[in-house]
Amino acid sequence: MKRRLAAVLPAIAAVAVCLPFTLSTPAVAAASCGKTAADKDGSAWNATASGANERSGSSTGCASNGIAYSGHRLDYHCYTVAGDYTWTYLRNDSTGTSGWVRDDLLSDYGSSVYCGF
Repeated sequence: MKRRLAAVLPAIAAVAVCLPFTLSTPAVAAASCGKTAADKDGSAWNATASGANERSGSSTGCASNGIAYSGHRLDYHCYTVAGDYTWTYLRNDSTGTSGWVRDDLLSDYGSSVYCGF
């Protein structure tokens, strides 16, 4: 289950100190407005929070391309990090729109595959 990045980082740092190798955390790589992402995640989910905006970038300052409702079929592509939150780029197969949704608005916390751009 994905949580706010700020809550997870101390736990990752504590584990990394105890292990003979280093765990890496994705660098902050917010998707600017208009940025799309390749489909790196082969999974699809059906549930989301009611009325989650699908934005053109990983920021509430980016325009909404559509809205994902509970029961829509969503195809997750990957996630990125913007500030204290992770965002999943997805295609809403029920409406045909694509966009970025903040992971805490998705009932399963979004994609687990990092976009890496």
